[in-house]
Amino acid sequence: QANLVESGGGLVQPGGSLRLSCAASGFSLFYYGIGWFRQAPGKEREAVSCVTPVGETINYVDSVKGRFTGSRDNAKNTVYLNVTGLKPEDTAVYYCAAMYRYCSGRIRDMNYWGKGTVVTVFS
Repeated sequence: QANLVESGGGLVQPGGSLRLSCAASGFSLFYYGIGWFRQAPGKEREAVSCVTPVGETINYVDSVKGRFTGSRDNAKNTVYLNVTGLKPEDTAVYYCAAMYRYCSGRIRDMNYWGKGTVVTVFS
C-alpha cells in the first residue's frame, strides 16, 4: 500500500528554519515529482513547491522563492523541503503529494498524499 508521511514541522520564530521530510513506503519515489502544498487556517490548500524527479525545485508562490528549496534522497525514499526565513504567513499544515514522472501545482494531478505536518511561525 502506497503511503507518504511528512515530518519536521514545529514551532519556530520568524526568521527560523525547518527541514520538512516526506518519506514514502509501498512504492519508490524515484520516478515521482513530489509536490508540497500548504493549507492555512480558513484558507484553501495551495501549491507551494515541487521537487522534480531529477531534484530540481519549482516554487509556485512568489513569497517563498529564495527561501524554500527541495532535495531528495532516493536511497532513503525521502524528499525534503528546506524552509528558511520563515514568516508568520507561512503558518500552515504542509502536505507532500506524489505525481508520476512530473511536477504539477494542481491538487487533482496528485496520485498519493500524506496527512500533513504543522508549521507554526510565531513571535
